[in-house]
Amino acid sequence: MVKEIIEAVRQQGDTALRDYTERFDGVRLESLRATPEEIEEAYKEISDSLLAVIREAIENIRLFHSKQKRDSWFMTNPDGTVLGQKVTPLDSAGVYVPGGTAAYPSSVLMNVIPAQTAGVERIAMVSPPSKEGKLPAGVLVAANELGVTEIYKVGGAQAVAALAYGTETIPPVDKIVGPGNIYVATAKREVFGDVDIDMIAGPSEIAVVADETARANEAAADMLSQAEHDPLSKSVLITTSAAFAEKVKHEVERQLEDLPRKEIAEASIRQNAQFLVAASKEEAVKMVNDMAPEHLELLVDNPFEWLGSIKHAGAIFLGRYSSEPVGDYFAGPNHVLPTSGTARFSSPLNVDDFTKKSSVIYYSREAFEQHAGKIAEFARYEGLEAHARAIEERLKEE
Repeated sequence: MVKEIIEAVRQQGDTALRDYTERFDGVRLESLRATPEEIEEAYKEISDSLLAVIREAIENIRLFHSKQKRDSWFMTNPDGTVLGQKVTPLDSAGVYVPGGTAAYPSSVLMNVIPAQTAGVERIAMVSPPSKEGKLPAGVLVAANELGVTEIYKVGGAQAVAALAYGTETIPPVDKIVGPGNIYVATAKREVFGDVDIDMIAGPSEIAVVADETARANEAAADMLSQAEHDPLSKSVLITTSAAFAEKVKHEVERQLEDLPRKEIAEASIRQNAQFLVAASKEEAVKMVNDMAPEHLELLVDNPFEWLGSIKHAGAIFLGRYSSEPVGDYFAGPNHVLPTSGTARFSSPLNVDDFTKKSSVIYYSREAFEQHAGKIAEFARYEGLEAHARAIEERLKEE
């Protein structure tokens, strides 16, 4: 189905976007782009206190990501050789903001701010509309607060295809970032190579490591914070106490009762939750590193003592007062994290994801003549005679 959607968007452009939006989102759009009037109305729909929180979160996230920015560098050797690395921001990026069962202004902040920090000049945002043909007020406000001017009311695989290949309304971008459902993730996989992507994000997951100093109600609440995302989300407790594991299970059952997203969270807990009892701290650490969780909480007496042993985790939350939502919304580190064990080899979304690096090479005549014979010998060993001659031509007398 995703391949069919992508091909339709490539062939039919805006017409396909409108058709799929009507089919999947239940609304026929005249304008695919959010209007200034819609943005103005969005400010009236959110509270002053929420607007203040969004603005403070923006400051925190900008500060954190500003520390990640890299500069170009060059080194000069005594023989006149100049070597270096030129860091250049991408020209454009597309940000996918999920919709459907919830509104995610936090996703706007986490995807747009590192791109802006890197120096990306053009950022286009896509998100699925409601049946009224609108985007959530918080999403529009967050985008406007960041100065995003391209906001499109399109979601799903069709939005990914539009960002990758362009339509009459949506120009193509160089990279697509942001989480989404299985159709969005599959579409990103399909267009990768024609454009870059951040990652193939799977369902959310959390591992809560707790010792006897932890509180069962807090550990349960943290597990449910991820379970409410999706029936496929995974929540895991790792503890050295079987009695504590039982307490947390009881708390999860109790807290599920009045959870607004009970149906989703309960399905996640029933299908995917794990309550693991480790024989020792060392075994608990091994469980964590084997899982390589997206979110890891260390609800232990001295979490900094554990930190050095943790090799694989997307984000690490240390201590009782660093509950996972602190990172989701406010602290500053990015909440777009590697899932499904990919924290073994990948990192959270960051400023580097929106830059590319070019190697810079300058050889003086002195340096060239000193090393030309070695380079030609290396080339001939690999059977590439033209490479060797490209060097030796420069050694001939003019």
